[in-house]
Amino acid sequence: MNTNTTAERTAALVAAYYESWRGGIGSFDEERVRDLLAPDLVFDGPIAGRRTGAEPFLVGLRRFVSTIDAFHPLQEIRSDAEASALYDCDLPGGRVRFAEFLRTRGERIQAITLVYDAGEFQRRGG
Repeated sequence: MNTNTTAERTAALVAAYYESWRGGIGSFDEERVRDLLAPDLVFDGPIAGRRTGAEPFLVGLRRFVSTIDAFHPLQEIRSDAEASALYDCDLPGGRVRFAEFLRTRGERIQAITLVYDAGEFQRRGG
């Protein structure tokens, strides 16, 4: 990644992260995602809770990506070392909304906080 500013690096990291899985399991690029994540990534989400480590996160992401039929980005906001995204995903039982907050450092994503209605996600096939 050859970018000039922290904001540009963050934008490139976040774009690559979503591009790596937004097409569902058929186009999921686990190696690419692994390259984007800090080994000691901190993830926080309603079902998984707080977890540390890129590898446990990748297990959960693979599981999530296998349930989605479509990804619909709604809004993204980025600053120097942080980004947030609001998006909908189509699951077998319908659409669910997600908000995701990412923090970067250098060339890696350091932390991800994911917010969504876990009950709705599970009812719709997640």
